[in-house]
Amino acid sequence: MQQNTKISQFSFKKLLDNETFAAWFFLAPALILLGVFVIGPIGYLFYLSFTNGSFTKDGITWVGLKNYLRLILNPDFSQVLWNTVYFTIATVIPSIVIPLLLAVLLNQNIILRGFLRTSYFLPSIISLVAAGLGFRWLFQNEGPVNALLNNLGIDSISWLSSTTWAMPVIILLSIWKQLGFNMVVFLAGLQAIPISRYEAAELDGADNWKQFWFVTLPGLRPTLIFSTITTVIFTLRSFEQVYVISGGGPLNSTNLLVYYIYQEAFGQFDFGYAAAAATVLLAITMVLVYLQLRTWNEDS
Repeated sequence: MQQNTKISQFSFKKLLDNETFAAWFFLAPALILLGVFVIGPIGYLFYLSFTNGSFTKDGITWVGLKNYLRLILNPDFSQVLWNTVYFTIATVIPSIVIPLLLAVLLNQNIILRGFLRTSYFLPSIISLVAAGLGFRWLFQNEGPVNALLNNLGIDSISWLSSTTWAMPVIILLSIWKQLGFNMVVFLAGLQAIPISRYEAAELDGADNWKQFWFVTLPGLRPTLIFSTITTVIFTLRSFEQVYVISGGGPLNSTNLLVYYIYQEAFGQFDFGYAAAAATVLLAITMVLVYLQLRTWNEDS
């Protein structure tokens, strides 16, 4: 009995000495969790998009590409897709540029630097629902923003009931929410750039702009990749802003893809169609992340 135990222990130890086996052995728990909670649900979502998605007693019925054809032919989906593109571009660019400039400024020895860092980071820890309610109060017809405009001699604007101005309010909230997180990430990236590079650039006669363009930006390349990808993902999955502030209105002008999926799944109980829309969202996200990584790799 003891001999068999020693043999099994020896065999197991020998297997662990194999680097490939040892790697898979220690990765197995994480891979199992990843498969159960990520890959599995994604696979089921993809399957559900080819069915009617009915959870009634009649059961699920295979419908093939019908849900995807409905997406293509549905004008509401086209508008939602355009809204999402507009919202993503208008949110991501300022959410990268503004925090980058603030990080460069706060990286200098300025007065109240610690206080300013904390102030800019506070939006990141505030609930999106609470922030959305605050912005809804600010931009209501009789709210503080219109009161300020009236004091300046400008007529009030129906921010949340206007097809022109409702989306900018949601974009402003999203930028404000993402600003602090990206700023802290950029600050960490700036502190990782060796001071000797700036000293060498200064000896070569480079001014502040040239130092920023030829030293800071190249040194922040990995940080920019990370911030851009996380900001794009945060923007594409936006739901709370629309739910709290506008509910997708007016006239579907602020309806984003995630909120549209929610409406179809839990408002209309059309789970197959909602799964097809969610699959499109997943595909868009993966393509954008791939293009960003490829662009940065080609530039490096």
